[in-house]
Amino acid sequence: MGKQRVLSGVQPTGNLHLGNYLGAIRNWVEIQDQYENFFCVVDLHAITVPHNPATLAADTYTIAALYLACGIDLKYSHIFVQSHVSAHSELCWLLNCITPLNWLQNMIQFKEKAVKQGENVSAGLLTYPVLMAADILLYQADKVPVGEDQKQHLELARDIVDRFNHQFAKDASVLKLPDPLIRKEGARVMSLTDGTRKMSKSNPSELSRINVLDSPDQITKKIKKCKTDLVRGLTFDDADRPECHNLLTLYMLLSGKTKEAVVAECADMSWGKFKPLLTETAINALKPIQDKYQEVMADKGHLESVLRDGRKKAEAIANQTLADVKAALGYTVPL
Repeated sequence: MGKQRVLSGVQPTGNLHLGNYLGAIRNWVEIQDQYENFFCVVDLHAITVPHNPATLAADTYTIAALYLACGIDLKYSHIFVQSHVSAHSELCWLLNCITPLNWLQNMIQFKEKAVKQGENVSAGLLTYPVLMAADILLYQADKVPVGEDQKQHLELARDIVDRFNHQFAKDASVLKLPDPLIRKEGARVMSLTDGTRKMSKSNPSELSRINVLDSPDQITKKIKKCKTDLVRGLTFDDADRPECHNLLTLYMLLSGKTKEAVVAECADMSWGKFKPLLTETAINALKPIQDKYQEVMADKGHLESVLRDGRKKAEAIANQTLADVKAALGYTVPL
């Protein structure tokens, strides 16, 4: 038996922030030696909302370089760009045609984003979860690292597998049921300006998030201005103090300390003392990533070779899955 397979990805829309890093990529790094990993830059997902065509390509390379800078190891992992493997788009269409419309209309993220976009909401936003399912199912992934906010999408992927295999697989299962991998701590990093909302690239305020490539001055400014309260003494898990819980969680994850150690250290601390401590910790934690990123971006030829090799490995598996799906659906073999 070989290693189980993992698939995940991040959109190339703006810079990676601490939510992406602590809630996803750091988890990938920590577990990557246990699995065969495929990590893609999901640029097809990036256009489900309005995007800037002038920066999409550069942003794609930035995310790929940050994968390497954050510690993704090519001994265990393959990095590629989603749109470079055409099977993603083709399988998405095939799965769209067997996915009931009401399943997609019930997706919480679609409802939330559709309200924001109004009349500009696209069909792509509605079928985004089907593309996510296609991403996962193409590689017969055993595990999918997801945040709590993506669990519903993964459940949809599992429903699609059940529906497809029941209707078309006959004697054997064509598609594999994926299971979630959810990090216990830091699975959902919250906004610096509102501790009840997830840290997000789509928030118009830069002060709401710390980006992985932010300078020390930018990090200092954002933490100095982040929302806090008037209570002295810092505690986790107080529903009336969401920002306090979020900032302590950030400190715990970035410092590598246990929850118990942070409780003991910060129980009687004022915000005026804690904010500089969090600032210094964040700057020190991100510096090695930023240094490695500059090194990777300085050798674009190497980065391109990483993406080329990743695409070839991804295509070999994805194209076989696509062929099996098309055969089950009754399509002819290309002449």
